[in-house]
Amino acid sequence: MLGILFNDKECKELDYVLRKELDEMLLDLSDSRLDGDIKQAITRRYKIIFRMYARIASPKELSRYALSARNYK
Repeated sequence: MLGILFNDKECKELDYVLRKELDEMLLDLSDSRLDGDIKQAITRRYKIIFRMYARIASPKELSRYALSARNYK
């Protein structure tokens, strides 16, 4: 187990970076040109990033991505 401390500005930046990464992966998952193996890899990575985001996001913000995560299991 690793621990890390962030100040408020760093926490906001991490929140922004994680949200943008989740948005980008959702866009990739909706791309019909990608095959199943690639989508599986993106889905696995999505779940990891989602869990990271869940540690800092409010439940309201998190619900936007949780609903999407269920669509791509």
